[in-house]
Amino acid sequence: MGNDTVRSSAADEAAGRRYEQRGWYVYDWACSVYSTSVLTVFLGPYLTSVAEAAADPDGFVHPFGIPVRAGSFFAYAVSLSVILAVLVMPLVGAAADRTGRKKPLLAAAAYTGAAATACMFLLDGERYLLGGVLLVVANAAQSVAMMLYNSYLPQIATPQERDAVSSRGWAFGYAAGALVLVANLILYTAHDSFGLSEGMAVRVCLASAGLWWGAFTLVPLRRLRDRRAPAREAGAPTGFRQLAATLRDMRRHPLTLAFLLAYLVYNDGIQTVISQASVYGSKELGLGQSTLIVAVLLVQVLAVAGALALGRLARIHGAKRTILGSLVAWTVTLAAGYFLPAGEPVWFFVLAAGIGLVLGGSQALSRSLFSHLVPPGKEAEYFSAYELSDRGMSWLGPLLFGLTYQFTGSYRDAIISLVAFFVLGFALLARVPVRRAIAAAGNPVPERI
Repeated sequence: MGNDTVRSSAADEAAGRRYEQRGWYVYDWACSVYSTSVLTVFLGPYLTSVAEAAADPDGFVHPFGIPVRAGSFFAYAVSLSVILAVLVMPLVGAAADRTGRKKPLLAAAAYTGAAATACMFLLDGERYLLGGVLLVVANAAQSVAMMLYNSYLPQIATPQERDAVSSRGWAFGYAAGALVLVANLILYTAHDSFGLSEGMAVRVCLASAGLWWGAFTLVPLRRLRDRRAPAREAGAPTGFRQLAATLRDMRRHPLTLAFLLAYLVYNDGIQTVISQASVYGSKELGLGQSTLIVAVLLVQVLAVAGALALGRLARIHGAKRTILGSLVAWTVTLAAGYFLPAGEPVWFFVLAAGIGLVLGGSQALSRSLFSHLVPPGKEAEYFSAYELSDRGMSWLGPLLFGLTYQFTGSYRDAIISLVAFFVLGFALLARVPVRRAIAAAGNPVPERI
């Protein structure tokens, strides 16, 4: 009878985890549309055109009295959003772990970002400053929400489940991004048929991403649950004092820090390839906007399959070996990109396919591997550091890309320079003894990792 009770309890616990996991997947489905349709495709060119319409004869706008070249306004707004996110994430992460109430904080961040995105419908005429403010708010809110979302992973999945669960989450996100982007592109390219101007079509696409984000966030908020926070000593630090305490605590886990350093390096390479591939395609290869948009769609679709496939490989070979293999694939893909002939979109699509197949898996497995290295009860704090290593240092790759182009005048040299991030990241990750790191963090070591 006792054994039956234990088995029943274990089955109930597994069913509860699956219930939460399914809700957790849906948040990636909800927010990834912002990254794809808003940041990657529509907002940059549109906000730049709004800023240019408001510019003086010399091509400058003057937000808060500061002269800014209209063509740089979008990039500066993105940079400001990163700074805001870096300041806010440690505070929210510490509050989430201290109180155990992640769900209200996730709701606040997600709906702040969704509301700001939906309000982008108001960007017409010369309202560039409104667009900049909405972009800063939406982008920072997305970073905070993703930090909280990621911190649920160690709580809703056993060590053996995390690679698969993380990979499915990324796959859901890429699938949603592709689905909505197809719908948006139909609306944009056929805007005359719908009785819309080109600008109105873009505004509808931007606003629809915010509505999608807000609507589907209801599902994880219904299914995820808060956990009781571990007892803390009276007078425990808060705010930035908590961040300093977290960093001091991480020094007690040098192997976790070693993984974060490796992730910082190779993820910076990944983010730079994503952001600069369209520049390479248009400026070096002479490809048109429609070709670049189809390539983005191809990346989104294949990233779904890639995330799931690498998740299966991780079950056989372990997450660390699979990530190392993906970094080799990134290096080969960039080397092939260096030799792409100009004016031939087919080969650019092949490059996009290669990126898509390794993109989702390398990011998903990095998230799941890091979840094993987090001391119990400090998930949000440590995932705040994980997001900071992503957002806070994501300027190194673009800087190298820009400097290489400045000194050589060749986008081919600029794109091949990014191989350094994958080679160095591979070397740093290969040196991390992940089994010892997991045990040192106080977590059970999976059979394959």
